[in-house]
Amino acid sequence: MTEALTLTANADPTATATNRRLAAADANIRQAGVRPNPSVGLEAENFLGSNPYNGLNSAEFTLTYQQPLERKSKRQARVGAATAEKDLVRAEGRARTWQAMTAAQVLWVEAAAAEAEIAVAQERLLLAERSQAEIARRVSAARDPLFAGSLANTDVANARIAIDQAKAKARQLKLQLASFWGGGADFTIDPAVLETTISLSGGPTLLETPDIEVLRAQQRVSTAQIRVETTRRVQDPTFSAGIRNFREDGSVAFLIGGTIPLNRFDRNQGNIDRTRAEAEAAAADIEVAERLRLRDIAAVTIRMNNAVEEVRRIDAEVIPQAEKAVAQVREGFARGGFTYRDVIGAQETLIAAKARRVEVLKIYQLDKAERDRLIGQWVPLIQSESNP
Repeated sequence: MTEALTLTANADPTATATNRRLAAADANIRQAGVRPNPSVGLEAENFLGSNPYNGLNSAEFTLTYQQPLERKSKRQARVGAATAEKDLVRAEGRARTWQAMTAAQVLWVEAAAAEAEIAVAQERLLLAERSQAEIARRVSAARDPLFAGSLANTDVANARIAIDQAKAKARQLKLQLASFWGGGADFTIDPAVLETTISLSGGPTLLETPDIEVLRAQQRVSTAQIRVETTRRVQDPTFSAGIRNFREDGSVAFLIGGTIPLNRFDRNQGNIDRTRAEAEAAAADIEVAERLRLRDIAAVTIRMNNAVEEVRRIDAEVIPQAEKAVAQVREGFARGGFTYRDVIGAQETLIAAKARRVEVLKIYQLDKAERDRLIGQWVPLIQSESNP
């Protein structure tokens, strides 16, 4: 499983898109630190008016240069917000990889269970063939009717079909699993891995999952936006300088000026309040997610322990009795004390018990996959940084 999940994490196709988004985020950071552009203006006064301003003789031309004096704190706030947005992009990329790994683990369990189902189907065929041989002897000796042999042959045919279906299912699941890293189904999964079951007690060691990382990154973005909107509360002054030319005598004068916006009406308070509310909501989302995670871990742990207990009881109580019943019916059938229906019924009971055992083991491992996701079991397998 570790190998399969590592291959899935390293070959995640969403990594390319994440790298491009990170490159876009870097460009956004650079743009956030850029100062506002200056402007150049040209004005003409006393131009083409009535006497004595008829013509250009009395015209005055003014060339000005204006530069908004943006506070450094504004640029720092924008850069901080852009950096937080890049962290969010990175966290979202890790979350997509995490989802792929979870899906791969589920498919891995499904494939292992399919391999175990092949073994059950093969045992069913073995029992059916043994019954077929015994019934054939009894039919030849005219101790059982001809249709008994036909039913035995039908049971064997069904058992062979079940094996073929189980093998096809296992191959299909392995192909689906291998598609996460672009491989083929030329690998084996030992069904014995399903047998690894333990009763759990106590709280697990929790790692921060990419899902929580996304929520924390969203909180940082909201917090950074508070500072951006707060710095926008104070308007920036504008400095201007220019030259005025008087056409009457050709004299030149220098101009210096500036403007200071008054925060009389728009103090950006609505945007500040909005970003603060968004930051508080993001913090609440994290708290809720952590509570739900603990709740779900507790629930899945109970289900896993129940599955362990059921497997134990199947092994201790059900399968031994079913195997004993098959042996007893076979022995009685050989003496003529039971019919072929009794033999087939006993065998179906045994196979049903073993199939149920595989199903419970599969349920256990699927619950374990869910628990692994909740506690962040495989987070260390995700690459810590994507390189554009």
